Amino acid sequence: MRKKFLFFLCIAFAAMQTSAQFEGAKQTYSAPNMKTELSKQKLVAILPFVASITYKRPPKNYDSSANRNEELTVAKNLQQSMFTYLLRKANKYTVTFQDVDRTNALLKSKGIYNQLDVLTADSVCKILGVDAVIKCNYSYEKTASEAGAIAKTILFGGLGSKTGSGALTMQIYNGSDGNLLWRFYKAMDDDVMSSTDQLIERMMRKVSRNFPYEK
Repeated sequence: MRKKFLFFLCIAFAAMQTSAQFEGAKQTYSAPNMKTELSKQKLVAILPFVASITYKRPPKNYDSSANRNEELTVAKNLQQSMFTYLLRKANKYTVTFQDVDRTNALLKSKGIYNQLDVLTADSVCKILGVDAVIKCNYSYEKTASEAGAIAKTILFGGLGSKTGSGALTMQIYNGSDGNLLWRFYKAMDDDVMSSTDQLIERMMRKVSRNFPYEK
């Protein structure tokens, strides 16, 4: 019994070490004039996320249309989750954030909701009436089935419940000239129990020390 306990303890330690190394992948960029430009800003919009979901090994019943719908759903939920997070901690920031429903409505009314990649950031800011925009990309590669992950969670109490690996990129663009002011990249583990709210919560905890709008 003691040997089995030590065996599982070693596995748990190795898993935590691997997770820590993966979660440690982080990159931050700040433009030389960032502080000067950010001091002029009052209202910031969170643009719709760009989400991509791939498979390490596509399942037999893989449906590209269903996968695309899942990407769109995840993107919408992440945008809403980020707005909710920032709204909850509004007193910590030097700017206010435009309601994402208003942001999306304005983009759709101009017919550019799905064409943001062909527009400059300053053009988008003018349409939205904001001083800056936050662009986010989320890429996620599924590496295990949720059913298998749930089984591992039950057996090992959370150990092995990881179902994929992802990465979040967050960028702030200036409204006056469209230039990139700040960029944050973070590799993220994901598991079967994760929700978009939990994912954003984890990411923003990592971002908090570097987030330029923090007071």
